[in-house]
Amino acid sequence: MATKKILELCLSPDLGGLELYMVRASHSLKTISVINKNGKLESYYQNTDYPYFKIGRLDILKLSQIIDENDIDVVHLHWTKDIPIAVLAKLLSRKKPKLVQTRNMTMTRFKDDFYHRFLYKNMDRMLAVTQQVKEQIEKFVPADIRPKIEVLYMGAEQPPIISTEEKKIRREQLGLANSFTVGIVGRIEPEKGQYILIDTIEKLIHRGIDARALVVGHAMNKEYLEVLQKDIVIRGLKERIIFTGFTREAQILMQLCDVMVLATKNETFGLVLIEAMMCGVCVIASDSGGPLEIIENEVNGLHFKTFDRDDLADKLEILERDGEKRSTFAHAGQQKAREVFESTKQFQKLTNLLEEDM
Repeated sequence: MATKKILELCLSPDLGGLELYMVRASHSLKTISVINKNGKLESYYQNTDYPYFKIGRLDILKLSQIIDENDIDVVHLHWTKDIPIAVLAKLLSRKKPKLVQTRNMTMTRFKDDFYHRFLYKNMDRMLAVTQQVKEQIEKFVPADIRPKIEVLYMGAEQPPIISTEEKKIRREQLGLANSFTVGIVGRIEPEKGQYILIDTIEKLIHRGIDARALVVGHAMNKEYLEVLQKDIVIRGLKERIIFTGFTREAQILMQLCDVMVLATKNETFGLVLIEAMMCGVCVIASDSGGPLEIIENEVNGLHFKTFDRDDLADKLEILERDGEKRSTFAHAGQQKAREVFESTKQFQKLTNLLEEDM
């Protein structure tokens, strides 16, 4: 538990890895949280002892008031769009807390205009979730206004491991039977690549493999989900592609899969890979972005050419036909996840960084 008074800030209206990491950080460090009054995070605080406030995305004065009334030393923010409100609330407050951002997103353009110079000169530290993100910050934020940068991976908790019997029962309930099951977890939107996996499952079936996909996550756009579902029916894949919708049992569902796939074009980090590795499930991911720092190809998982359905199908076919290789990768991945990415270790590093003088 931190000795400095820390406020976790995330006004994102969505619910994904970034938002849930903020929740886990606030719970682990036992901090005050400020969340979007119109967002989806409140259920993670209701009926708990974790203090939180709800404000609008432009409630600068309210945030400043919360900072002063709670004697906040450090504001730890996660969503890039929260930088302006955090900076202005800091300047309006009496307390003048330090501002630390965990940078979850890629940075692709220079921040040398007046507006961005104003924002970044008022930031005190940036925590990049990968070495790649750190290098991007160093490239695009001018040195004279750039806050100190550290690399801090996001961690995952060790999930409860379900028994073989429970796994069998749950698979039957979902209609997975004895099929080679490939899972994908994340918001259902084009950027996450669920359609890539659907196409790949069809390819595997044409190769004579009894394959199914377990698609876990909520739809950002219901119309997009409906398009996917109609397409699946037209292609005769309705029984082969199982959508679960939103669930808090993602890591339980991961354990029902033979392989977990991350198909995003350029995932900044890839927390779902860490969670799957913690579960002892074999992983395969696009050969770009954060997965390159998580998966050691042919050691604890596989990379496939980004958005290349044929390459993904080839790699999945290898894993389907070679159960020993699949188990070897899964075991090595679980070891790495526990040694490098376990959440207690990562949150202790986070605590130490937030406690440092800045």
